[in-house]
Amino acid sequence: MKEQKSLIMGIESSCDETAVAIVSDNKKILSNIVLTQLEEHKPYGGVVPEIAARSHINHLNRLVRQALEEASVKWSDLSAIAVTSGPGLIGGVMVGLMTAKAIAYARRVPLISVNHLEGHALSIRLTEAVEFPYLLLLVSGGHCQLLIVYGVGNYERLGTTIDDAAGEAFDKGARILGLGYPGGPEIEKLGKEGDPRKIAFPKALMEKGSLEFSFSGLKTSLLYYMDSFSEKTDVSKPDVAASYQFAIVEILVEKMKRAIDKTGVKTCVIAGGVAANLSLRSTLEKRLKGVKILLPDLKYCTDNAAMIAYLGELKSQNNKYEKLDFPIYPNLKLAK
Repeated sequence: MKEQKSLIMGIESSCDETAVAIVSDNKKILSNIVLTQLEEHKPYGGVVPEIAARSHINHLNRLVRQALEEASVKWSDLSAIAVTSGPGLIGGVMVGLMTAKAIAYARRVPLISVNHLEGHALSIRLTEAVEFPYLLLLVSGGHCQLLIVYGVGNYERLGTTIDDAAGEAFDKGARILGLGYPGGPEIEKLGKEGDPRKIAFPKALMEKGSLEFSFSGLKTSLLYYMDSFSEKTDVSKPDVAASYQFAIVEILVEKMKRAIDKTGVKTCVIAGGVAANLSLRSTLEKRLKGVKILLPDLKYCTDNAAMIAYLGELKSQNNKYEKLDFPIYPNLKLAK
């Protein structure tokens, strides 16, 4: 194996993906393993925290060994262990953190605490040479935020959701529509056959200048609509799905446009699981003319350990290591 200056193992277990990766200091991803728990949570229409934690326990040790094998490195080659310490489901975060602490203690390697949200914020830099500052729309099942990324560890929050996240609105909307989990891809698939302007679902907090998000009213509106819905020739279920998705996308795109106008920043990054939504991607490209829009590769949009290892490498450059007794931070923020 060609000698590297540093090799960081990343461990991610904040929700329903068990992930381990090894990244070198030149951002070369030597291994990136993500085990999804999708089938385990499907019957419940969402992530069940206890099931997620138990799955992490069952698989994480195996994935750690697999990551080493795929990267063709030994324990002694590792420079540090980077692990998500929050935010996330407390049981899942605990499993990853205790595994990382055990490795750090047994192998005498430094331990690095990583903010899961910061991993998403910088994931675009795994594959793109993005200059600071840039606008970040972070949209996932648990988070919906607009931020300015000035640099590593330097963020300004412009707006956030006051209730549900966009991904949560997709998941709960799919459940109301009788679709599968995860909801985003299911609604997108059904909506392709429908008219997105057939039903005018409400879009909250759209008054001039607002950069905050709210999706609970939209979700409730869909619930009431479906209570009296019967498929007719003039309105079909695909129309409902398309219109619901259209409302979510319009909110996200309008808020991003306002953030651009307010800050003057012309580079925009979309990260998080909802960034995989093709309707969101195409609408951003159509509406935000003259703006550089960047999206991580699809495999880095959802939770992964490569972004955790990469951020760990950046923190190791400044010797930002942790003692073994540091706690988990299930409600960790990225910016005030």
